[in-house]
Amino acid sequence: MDWKQEAAEKLTQYEARRQSLENIPAEIRRLEQDYTALRTSTVDAIPTHGNGSRREDAMLSNIVRREELARQLESVKAWVALTDGGLAALNEEDRLVLDRFYVHRRKGACEQLCEELDREKAQVYRRRDRALRRFTLALYGGLES
Repeated sequence: MDWKQEAAEKLTQYEARRQSLENIPAEIRRLEQDYTALRTSTVDAIPTHGNGSRREDAMLSNIVRREELARQLESVKAWVALTDGGLAALNEEDRLVLDRFYVHRRKGACEQLCEELDREKAQVYRRRDRALRRFTLALYGGLES
């Protein structure tokens, strides 16, 4: 396994996963509201092929979706905590470099870092590689499988 590649992939996914920490609870709340509406409605009582009504099927589906989202939320929390721990092990400049190259990638990141850090391109790329190595070590404890 290429641990450095895994670490770089974590960094590129970081913002989306952090955002999901807000989105998943919002979706769970929405499903809870839908469930309340299902419980109080009298849509139909016609049995379906499973000997239950459509309302019961919808209620069960809602419960299952909420449980799956709750499990996913716990997984994402652990993932973000692990990544935060790896980033916390770095100094400010290393975090800045990884942020610009991986987390908030945009065109011209290297040139912008050259100006901000008063370094040449080759130095910035070496700094990126060292920062990624440190991040990888903080996450996984090693670089080789």
